[in-house]
Amino acid sequence: MPTNPAAPETEPEPSGTRPTSPSSDVPAVSLPGVPAPAAELARAAAGRAAGALAGPAPVRLGDVVPAPEQVLPDPAGHFTLSADAVLQVSAAGRDVAEQLAGWLRPATGFPLPVADTAEGGPLTLTLSPADAAVPSGAVATAASGPVDHARLGDEGYRLDVTAGGVRITAVTPAGLFRGAQTLRQLLPAPIESPTVTAARWAVPGGTIVDRPRFAYRGAMLDVARHFFPVEDVLRVVDHLARYKLNHLHLHLTDDQGWRIAVDSWPRLAEVGGATEVGGGTGGWYTRDDYRRIVAYAARRHVTVVPEIDLPGHTNAALVAYPELAPGKVAPPPYTGTEVGFSFVDPADERTYAFVADVVGEVAALTPGPWLHLGGDEAFKVPADSYRTFVERAQRLVAATGKTVVGWHQLAPAEHVDGRVLQWWGTNGDDPETADAVRRGARLILSPGNHAYLDMKYAPDTPIGNDWAGLIDVRRAYEWDPATHVRGVPAEAVLGVEAPLWTETVTSRAEIEFMLFPRLPAIAELGWSPRETHDWPRFRSRLAAQGPRWTIAGITFHPSPKIPWPPTTSTQIPTQPTPHTTPTP
Repeated sequence: MPTNPAAPETEPEPSGTRPTSPSSDVPAVSLPGVPAPAAELARAAAGRAAGALAGPAPVRLGDVVPAPEQVLPDPAGHFTLSADAVLQVSAAGRDVAEQLAGWLRPATGFPLPVADTAEGGPLTLTLSPADAAVPSGAVATAASGPVDHARLGDEGYRLDVTAGGVRITAVTPAGLFRGAQTLRQLLPAPIESPTVTAARWAVPGGTIVDRPRFAYRGAMLDVARHFFPVEDVLRVVDHLARYKLNHLHLHLTDDQGWRIAVDSWPRLAEVGGATEVGGGTGGWYTRDDYRRIVAYAARRHVTVVPEIDLPGHTNAALVAYPELAPGKVAPPPYTGTEVGFSFVDPADERTYAFVADVVGEVAALTPGPWLHLGGDEAFKVPADSYRTFVERAQRLVAATGKTVVGWHQLAPAEHVDGRVLQWWGTNGDDPETADAVRRGARLILSPGNHAYLDMKYAPDTPIGNDWAGLIDVRRAYEWDPATHVRGVPAEAVLGVEAPLWTETVTSRAEIEFMLFPRLPAIAELGWSPRETHDWPRFRSRLAAQGPRWTIAGITFHPSPKIPWPPTTSTQIPTQPTPHTTPTP
């Protein structure tokens, strides 16, 4: 299945990161045909004067990960957040504003009330002093003319920072949320503190116009090899949302454990969920647990993609229900890490009733459009039987109204409408996958030697695997999803995903250590335009994230290839650690 930090160095302004017009040409936010109130103009002038005396903001406008599409700095337009600030937002964006206020209140100690505006049209979120006038109207003005809201799409946004305030404009709440995450990064690193911190809360002036390169940008958490409680999964959701990833793939079933309750087959969780790698007590998610994860992710504009791995990787299911096994005899529980030895009986109709029941219940709990069938490493299933099974299982998923996703081993099977293959190879020459694309499949790219976050960073990394090689942060960053698989056109690439298998990962700290700093690298490949791809600038922007992780208590690998600031520190998890986690 699938160190001391270097000294900081000075880099040029990163970006998406190319200014498209001189920074002095960026105007203060205004609206077509709407004169700015005198009080607002006076406040802006006073803010510019105060900003000039206080010096530049601690963060540069282009110091964002992932790199924005367009960055236009205005050195004279810094905004300083103060205790009387208020977030003003149209009704459709109120939940985003409440989340933004929730991120900012702990460190600032400011009340940051959220107030409704009467604006219609595109969503707007304005952060400004309480007595500042809020412009009316629907369209902000860019340096080069009106914002093309159709071009922003479902997740794009525009962020304007002037001395008078901050304004985020988007077409949807998802776009507003992505813009709010950018604003979060533009505040000084202490904004991540869980307690009140004395700091100058300055935001660099200028304009960012941004949107994603790929529609699908995700990470996978394997909760089957080791089980992780709901709170750990929610923390992973927050990490994804911070870097504008929008899908969480949950690998829910495998040989070592079945992690989701299925009412029609209760022993799957009760028996199959009682084990994990190394002999721990395992665990599983109740239906309410799973609903909680899905709802939490949805509020952060992250879609959950459940995986029920079939026909292989099924030892836990066979322990619970021996009638699904080819020999109708229960195998012993498995707590090792080998693969490819188990499979459900593809010749028994009872197997297909089981598949229909399971995917039907999981689909009913999952509002997102995807259901992942697995399909990898079924080494003991004859090719003809494998293909027959996959084609029937795909149709059973389609009957639930979900779109089939599966590992690229599904490629030879008959195509079903909308099918997505998740490619995890290490060699981009894959004629079978290219043929499946010609027949209508789309791809999610997860190359094992670039995107598998369970691979070690270096030979001395205390946890992880190395079958796909060592993956340091540069290797995670240096590839292009649009051209990686030969014979697959860019338009067939739905996006990217970074899987984290957990054969060796046993705790929240170890999850974070393997995610960071590589997760932001994959996120940038999925979000940012290809022309912004630049390793020296990325490593500089990534280095600035280190103090934020330190303050937020996020464990990460202090890659020696990144010029971390002196304020960066981390605690490297070491094993052996107990292979047990609490059950729900």
